[in-house]
Amino acid sequence: MSLSLDERRKVAESLLRIKAIQLAPEIPFTWASGLRSPIYCDNRMALSHPSVRTHIRQQLCSIVERTYGKPDMIAGVATGGIAWGAYVAHELGLPFCYVRSEAKGHGKGKRVEGDLGKARNVVVIEDLISTGKSSLSAVDALREEGLEVKGMVAVFTYGFDIAAQNFAKASCVLETLSDYPTLITEAAQRDYLTEEQAEALIKWREDPAAWSKQFTEAVSPDTLS
Repeated sequence: MSLSLDERRKVAESLLRIKAIQLAPEIPFTWASGLRSPIYCDNRMALSHPSVRTHIRQQLCSIVERTYGKPDMIAGVATGGIAWGAYVAHELGLPFCYVRSEAKGHGKGKRVEGDLGKARNVVVIEDLISTGKSSLSAVDALREEGLEVKGMVAVFTYGFDIAAQNFAKASCVLETLSDYPTLITEAAQRDYLTEEQAEALIKWREDPAAWSKQFTEAVSPDTLS
């Protein structure tokens, strides 16, 4: 069960206020893929702000219990989802594990770190969803360990259509605390953006690769992260 619009707006406002999310349509950021983006999101910034950190933790816990019930275990996706997952597991009194982006290059070569014990199911915690590919790779790793993945909860999503398609294909339910449309509305209402800047941000999400061409050479539409 998703959060109410008021709660989603509150999360968006908090992330904007502490600069965990920054907006710069005139001088865009460059993602690792080379794609130019008018938005930069680093939800780990919230870990440095106790009141925001507490609110996000509480909302993550609320969605986990209301949407999925109490699972046997909580898993965090490395690296951004590790701290949030550990907080949720602690508050709910559950075991915790985390999933590496790739298998460890030495030792036992594990991707899933932690004592899975007798856990049969798990809810995954993530900080940010772009295309969903890296997050769903973690889901695959947990399933390979024999765990039922009840679903995933993330702090924020860009809301790309490709992400919705990827989660549907993987049969994985996704819930988030806030999302791109809510963020843009909140940013405009609180004067973080002009009307023209808000329109630019809306156009970016419709076709990030095409929008990026204004600032750089063409990039592949598949490289959104």
